[in-house]
Amino acid sequence: MYVRRLWGAGVVLATVVALLPFSYHSERHLETATRVEGSQAETVAQELSTRFHSPFVDRVVLVVQGLPPANSEEGEQALETIVAGLKDAPGVSAVVSYLELRDPIFVGKGGGTFVLVGLAATDGPVESVVPQLHERAKSLEAQLRGRYPAVKLELTGEIPLNFDIRKASAADVQRGETLVIPATLILLLLAFGSIVAAIIPLAVGQLAIATTLAIAGFLAHRWHLSILVQNLATMLGLGLGIDYTLLMVSRFREYIAVGHDGATASAMAARQAGRTLLISASTVAIGFLALLTVPISEIRSIGVAGFLVAGMSVLLANTIVPAVLGLLGPRINAGRLPFTPRLDAECAARTGDRWRKWGRLIVARPWLAIVLAGTPLLLLAWQARLLDTSLPKGDWLPQAAESVHALHTLERMDRAGVVQSMRVIVELPTGSIAQSDEDWNTLDQLSKRLANDPRCDRVISITTIAAGNRSALSDLSRETRRTFLSSDGRAALIEVLPKTAVSLREQVDWVRELRKTGAVALTGVPGATLAIGGIPALNADYQTIVADRFVSVTTLVVVGTLLALLVGFHSLFAAVKAIVLNLLSVAASFGALVIVFQYGHGSGLLGVHGGTSSVFPLVPIVTFAIVFGLSMDYEVFLVARVLEARRSGMSEMEAIPEGLARTAGLITSAAAIMIAVFVAFTFGDFLVVKMIGFTLAVAVLIDATLVRMVIGPALLRIAGDWNWWPGGLSTSRSLPMMERHE
Repeated sequence: MYVRRLWGAGVVLATVVALLPFSYHSERHLETATRVEGSQAETVAQELSTRFHSPFVDRVVLVVQGLPPANSEEGEQALETIVAGLKDAPGVSAVVSYLELRDPIFVGKGGGTFVLVGLAATDGPVESVVPQLHERAKSLEAQLRGRYPAVKLELTGEIPLNFDIRKASAADVQRGETLVIPATLILLLLAFGSIVAAIIPLAVGQLAIATTLAIAGFLAHRWHLSILVQNLATMLGLGLGIDYTLLMVSRFREYIAVGHDGATASAMAARQAGRTLLISASTVAIGFLALLTVPISEIRSIGVAGFLVAGMSVLLANTIVPAVLGLLGPRINAGRLPFTPRLDAECAARTGDRWRKWGRLIVARPWLAIVLAGTPLLLLAWQARLLDTSLPKGDWLPQAAESVHALHTLERMDRAGVVQSMRVIVELPTGSIAQSDEDWNTLDQLSKRLANDPRCDRVISITTIAAGNRSALSDLSRETRRTFLSSDGRAALIEVLPKTAVSLREQVDWVRELRKTGAVALTGVPGATLAIGGIPALNADYQTIVADRFVSVTTLVVVGTLLALLVGFHSLFAAVKAIVLNLLSVAASFGALVIVFQYGHGSGLLGVHGGTSSVFPLVPIVTFAIVFGLSMDYEVFLVARVLEARRSGMSEMEAIPEGLARTAGLITSAAAIMIAVFVAFTFGDFLVVKMIGFTLAVAVLIDATLVRMVIGPALLRIAGDWNWWPGGLSTSRSLPMMERHE
């Protein structure tokens, strides 16, 4: 890369510049809906679409307030205006209200009502219909306001809620960047004391984010990628891009300080730091690749975002940065702040004195250091055993969103179950439900059995709509028959609406109970089958898959990282030690997550009042993969420098303090920047991002202080020459070719 640095950097820069415009439009291709591939909930949705041809596979709920009761003559007239206006709206496949079914379910407490609107997007994802439908609702509201001043029409349901989460996510990204960029620039100025040196890492971080979003936008045309790509790309792009560039710039400034010219210093920094960065980026990438094995769109999207960010960060740091540094030479220190020391050989020699003394203290009393630093970490890690990955309690949706207001209105109307309903498809093997009295009665009995459950508010099926009279089927509309009865007549949909007071966690338990009981026991018909969909079933499938895949993902991350470290360091002990210390950092960060979010101790500082009782299922598996890679960065930085010192002829007692003197300042600066990035994302409205940001910030703080500055060096001292077995201390790999030549 040094010989052809300008060509290499030019090609990479041209590619990045070409991708930049596409990064601004990537958001529109990312989805907010959660997809659990191969799940029963997904199977139900596919069945309703392909076998039932239901117009309500995807639907929204229009909540209506401020009109006369729907079961009054005046209320019906106003409702007719709304229904007529909705039916001709683009993307609307069907509309059902009190006018069509005359069902009391449409008349809520306080006189409000709601309208179910089926969606059928023809171009793009179905959520693209929401803005148009929102405009139509506002138009109808304005049309009715002259006669009914208090009228209010609001959209809610799974799709509008997801749409508003997208907006909250985008707002969190903008807020996070607003907080992070100034804070990061200040920290970089403090670390380098130079405006030019500080700007380079920040620029690389921004480029890594932009290119990741652009590539993700292209990939979203083929695969389902979540809106979380935006949050994670920004969070990790700033962290990793700055982290990697920080190491390269620091190495370059060291060589400039001892008198090398720009070209020579650039080549030496690229050779030494570049290899370290490749090892580090490999461990990060392994964690994200492991997430691709989980068949959940959100988790796979995080894996894609992380892998792209790590790849782009190390590519930019190893191509564009060395070329820029070579051109700058000593001008890297331009814009030096007046309160910072001059960068010269004497100053560079004094810089690590304090850390060198600290290292000597650690190697002199290694066991004491391990006990003092390890005890609080083990106590914190012990709390991780209490981690609960069921859905958090409380209202964690973005409160300013219209869809959330409408959902709360439905709750006050005691009709929130229409959003959180279970969609139960029952298939009977004996014949057509529409033509067989026996099958009709079986479906009717099952509907009544489900309705008798104390958690159930209402059951809607073809038999309840026809009042148990099979002959009344001919009087039902085509949309109703397609919604509740399959084309071949052998399968039927039962819509089960839970009571408003039933929590999401209780709904998940209910789904699992029904699945465990099975169709044969519920219907008494051998060969009968049952599948459950809807939001409660999706949540149940999500939790089950995450729990099932957690062990395999963590195993893949640990084994892959171990192999990468073995290749990088040729040392079994160094690799195993790094793995064990990383596991300790992860467990301690999970313990902090339990204490702060699950139990609520200090959560008010993060805008979460009271404990959540649990954490989102994706948080542990995602943070494990991320933390494991990020924590490895500092281990690689430190061990690489200790290994260099040993190969130069120093003893273990000398090499460890020297390694600390050379890397501790870099590690603490990089960690401070990483923590600032993660903390900024804990102040958004997206609770899952709060939890991820908090866990990552705690993990990096623990890792960069107690683990890498105390426990890691102490273990290196105890192991002695075993640190480098079986690779040994061969000098052939010790220094760059240019340094050996000199």
